[in-house]
Amino acid sequence: MFQLLPAIDVLDGKVVRLERGEYDAVTVYGDDPIAVAEEFVAAGATLLHIVDLDGARRGEPNRELRRRLGSSGVPFQTGGGLRTAIAVAEAIGDGAARAVVGTAAVWDAAELAAMVDLVGAARLVAAVDVADGRARGAGWLDEGQPLEEVVAGLVASGIGQALVTAIARDGMLTGPDLALLASVSDAGLAVIASGGISSLDDLIAVRDLGLAGAIVGRAIYEGRFSVAEAIAATG
Repeated sequence: MFQLLPAIDVLDGKVVRLERGEYDAVTVYGDDPIAVAEEFVAAGATLLHIVDLDGARRGEPNRELRRRLGSSGVPFQTGGGLRTAIAVAEAIGDGAARAVVGTAAVWDAAELAAMVDLVGAARLVAAVDVADGRARGAGWLDEGQPLEEVVAGLVASGIGQALVTAIARDGMLTGPDLALLASVSDAGLAVIASGGISSLDDLIAVRDLGLAGAIVGRAIYEGRFSVAEAIAATG
């Protein structure tokens, strides 16, 4: 079943969106991530995608944010700075339904295996963030590894879910990279699409690839469509 995941990116306590992951290209959309999360759930979202941008940059996740979300009762997956098995276990303990891991997925097969052992593959989503044919880690600040090698490693690890982002399209409302999404899906991973979705037609195109779901941020915040409209269009 296709699942819509509204994105809430948090930087300095504010709800923001970046362009192509650049920290100096920030648009602020709100001052209260919890209020935004509750609004999205009230509109019908069954899982939220929370990005701790401070954690992604520093490698030190914001546990207070996670605990507030967990206490509020909203269902969420979270990523940003989750680079060790202990950090992943803490995220789950703080209330996250799933932990999104990027750096370990790209660079550290042993740590990824430790994450699987500690919380189970079903509680993990591998972030496959792609630019110029390479999957990036470390908050998209490293040079990355060849995409095919990273995807093959993920399949071998037992992790079944991958959040696939075309970095060049992230936050740009230029449409999803359907070829990239299809290639990772064909390699054997359940793909959650991210990056570039700007319209209901984009969402429908992603759904029609047979993907697991899609993350949408800027298109919702800028009124291209609502959470309720997106769920109705893809349900």
